[in-house]
Amino acid sequence: MKTQILYATKHGATHEIAKRIADKMDDAAIHDLRKSNTPDISGFDCIIVGSSIYVGMIRKEAKAFLSQNEDMLCNKKFGLFLSGMDPSGGKELFDANFSQSILQKAKATSILGGIYDPQKAGFIERFIMKVAAKQSEYSSTIDDGKIEEFIEALNS
Repeated sequence: MKTQILYATKHGATHEIAKRIADKMDDAAIHDLRKSNTPDISGFDCIIVGSSIYVGMIRKEAKAFLSQNEDMLCNKKFGLFLSGMDPSGGKELFDANFSQSILQKAKATSILGGIYDPQKAGFIERFIMKVAAKQSEYSSTIDDGKIEEFIEALNS
């Protein structure tokens, strides 16, 4: 099964997750939606779309790709993942960011964790993380177990 993993990231956590998924699948390629949000997906059997989540919203590049390709995606095997430090609110986040037709057709949906790297964060992001999350040092919550479960659900 030829798989295309498309992602939109701000600081690189979603890219890291896309790489980990690709490493665990046969014949998988990854594509950064910030470089082009209109990649040709017609030659792929399976499509995975991932986005970082900020203030409850996915990246605009992922949203644009999904709206432009919804009909084609509904005719392929596909999955959706989010990256973020807080794994709670999964169903609500998916409902708020994806159309019901996309969610109904997706074989797998999951929040797979995130990375906080203060060196990549701006002043306001560092301030919010320090005050709200009591986080000031590098931290990764990427969950390889959840990545495996996501891939299994996609292949079922």
